[in-house]
Amino acid sequence: MKHSPDWELDYYSRPILEADGKKRWELLICSTPEVETGNDGTPHQFRWVQSCPASSVNSIWLREALEQALCAAQEQGFAAPRRLRCWRASMRTMVQRAADGLGIELLSSRRTYALVNWLQERERTVYPREPGYLAGPLAPPPQPLRPIAVPLPEAARGESWAWASLPLEALAGAGDWELGFAGLVPLPPGLAAGVAVPGIRLFSPGRALALAGWLAGLEPVRLEISGLQLVLEAGMEDRWLLTNLASAEAEAAAEAFAAARSEAGGLQFMAVQAHETDQRFEGFWLLRDLPDP
Repeated sequence: MKHSPDWELDYYSRPILEADGKKRWELLICSTPEVETGNDGTPHQFRWVQSCPASSVNSIWLREALEQALCAAQEQGFAAPRRLRCWRASMRTMVQRAADGLGIELLSSRRTYALVNWLQERERTVYPREPGYLAGPLAPPPQPLRPIAVPLPEAARGESWAWASLPLEALAGAGDWELGFAGLVPLPPGLAAGVAVPGIRLFSPGRALALAGWLAGLEPVRLEISGLQLVLEAGMEDRWLLTNLASAEAEAAAEAFAAARSEAGGLQFMAVQAHETDQRFEGFWLLRDLPDP
């Protein structure tokens, strides 16, 4: 039986009006694809779709649907997930009740890259063909106000850091690197092998592994240069201040980093090492730009 380490879930309304005049609700579940690929070169992944009547949107319906998804996954050779990631903060309580009833750990996290890719695919190819389709973006616009970035605790700060970049072809082999804590994702198709993916390296000679473990618990999502601050966005809406930048450096870095991310399909990375010359990464995360839920 293949192991399905995590599931990503979206339980939300879609841009389709049903015959009763109410929006269609839909449950989407997919397993987080492992970096190791199958014989056809694509990650082996579980996907599950089920429509929900607007009058039945509650944790009881969701729990029953999750039970059906678990059975379907087992029939396809997948084990039950260890964790379930929920993309939308507004649905956390309902999903939490359903997950608790099944003994599945719930994480409120935007680190749901496979789910968002699938959702965007359905926006383009599935929903517009449905009767009652309402033209317009599926996800709400970004929130105008973001939480203030909070400094990392003293114990979670590296002694130094540096900008970095890696060619996409090097990241394709990241699953074979010496890694401690890691968050790898399949690379987006269609990018040139030599495209440079931007990122940062954090160094801590005495506490690199502990630092990596602490960062892993944050569910890292993306890096951002906001004003004079280098910020790590994580979890659902957490923002952590990594360092302050000089005015001249911040402006140039923001422009260069944004351009590099755009060239790399939104990809970026964060690495933790004891020393700059080390081949081993105590922590390494591939990150991607995502729409706000």
